[in-house]
Amino acid sequence: MSEINIAIEAARHAGHALQDHYNRPHQVSYKGIIDLVTEMDQESERKVTEILRQSFPEYGILGEEGSKSTAPYSCRWIIDPLDGTTNYTYGYPLFCVSIALEKQGEITLGVVYNPLLDELFTAEKGGGAYLNGISIHVTDTNELGKSLLASGFPYDAWSNPRNNSSEWARLIKTTISLRCDGSAALDLCHTACGRLDGYWELDLEPWDMAAGALIVQEAGGMVTQADGKPFSHLQRSVLASNGHLHQLVLDELKR
Repeated sequence: MSEINIAIEAARHAGHALQDHYNRPHQVSYKGIIDLVTEMDQESERKVTEILRQSFPEYGILGEEGSKSTAPYSCRWIIDPLDGTTNYTYGYPLFCVSIALEKQGEITLGVVYNPLLDELFTAEKGGGAYLNGISIHVTDTNELGKSLLASGFPYDAWSNPRNNSSEWARLIKTTISLRCDGSAALDLCHTACGRLDGYWELDLEPWDMAAGALIVQEAGGMVTQADGKPFSHLQRSVLASNGHLHQLVLDELKR
């Protein structure tokens, strides 16, 4: 089977396990003051890595919950087994499994699966972006005052002076509204399919962004760092938009 099909199989398999255990009591621990992790984060990552390693044992792995390859590799899977852990823990129905493939430092495919809605977002570099097999595209909104954006806040927001609150305060006054959905991967996918006009965040990890950023780009959108520098999934920030609004949002973020 192809890389994209194996990634889809892994995402669906893990997503169905998450759905089966949704709205049940969970074993919750903390990686930070407000950074939750459950037993299902770890179980989902185990299921994903098991499937990926069976088909591509020579590929490296970087997973949020600790799966990591130390041997040399030219290809690497980047996995968020449960993006939206806080949502999942509280029964808030917005979470997903995110899988990207990195080759020679470049993301070549992305898969994001929302099991509750059975929504599968996919993209391969140069091949367009899809939702359940149907081509998706960003919006054509070109006025900031007519846009709907999303963002989020870092896990150290209590102590980090760069916690996105001032940026949020500015943009809530210049857009139709903002959303804080608690899942970076889904915010990126929702930008790709036109449910949002754009999304930014200041403090993320590679597994939060890698798959979703490619899906936005393949849907015709623009992705940079939040300061306008060229995007890299190895940096800490992201601004994704339909392209028309990109400079307008950047101007607000830079103020």
